Amino acid sequence: MEQIIQAVEDYMHTVPFVAKRQLGIGIAVVGRVDQKRGIWHEIEPGKSQLTDVKAIMESRFRLPCGVDNDVACATRSEQRFGWGTESDHFIYLNVGTGIAAGFVANGRYVKGSQFNAGEIGHTVVASDSDVLCGCGRLGCVERIASGLGMHERVMALHQRYPGTSIKIKEGERVTAQEILQAAEAGDKLGFDVSEAAAKALSSLIMNLVRVSDPDTIVVGGGLAGGAYLWNRVKQHLNPRTMRFVTNGIVTTKQKTPDASLIGAALVGLEAWETIGKRDEVQ
Repeated sequence: MEQIIQAVEDYMHTVPFVAKRQLGIGIAVVGRVDQKRGIWHEIEPGKSQLTDVKAIMESRFRLPCGVDNDVACATRSEQRFGWGTESDHFIYLNVGTGIAAGFVANGRYVKGSQFNAGEIGHTVVASDSDVLCGCGRLGCVERIASGLGMHERVMALHQRYPGTSIKIKEGERVTAQEILQAAEAGDKLGFDVSEAAAKALSSLIMNLVRVSDPDTIVVGGGLAGGAYLWNRVKQHLNPRTMRFVTNGIVTTKQKTPDASLIGAALVGLEAWETIGKRDEVQ
């Protein structure tokens, strides 16, 4: 919270505003968030401390404040400005350092009873896997197919591939882009790690399709632009499972890569509409 406050103060003092005045503040954070009350519940298991972000920020800046989960914000942005303009039934699948999703069904975003819907990184996609996840289960998709997961697989396996072209540097992370480029160039380690990721993602997508019956899978996050990876994912999809996903797997229609920031702005606008605007009328 201290870092968020410092960032907002720095922004307000150094960046010229386009609008004539500032209406509110919108914040996107990781973990479980009660967006309606503005309370941050948890970053991850073990990092749980109820934090009234809304009250803290409004007291400090005297502006209405809205807060929500980062992928929820990205989904909100997609719903307002992207594929949501054409579809009331889509999944926003965020694949980057981690993996999470936002579900829109019948035009409504699915939050869950404990604000935990969409934490699909902990979906088991390889029941025979020896890859242990932090949640305690084996074969979770996030430990196989996220940017961090692919790095971990390279680090765990590289000694079995003495001729690999992937550069291993002590204390440095191997990026997903490096791994995918190596795979496309014929490197065996790169291929095996990226192929495992592609199979894991295809299994995840097919499982999610069976849950919410979307017509569109929108891919976002740092790995959204990896053409090689997503072409491999599509090779592993079962046509019968995917037959009602009429728009297929697509990238965002939004003009900006900062979907979570746009979603955060929408959350801030909503806070103004429900609180600030009412106060102005009174």
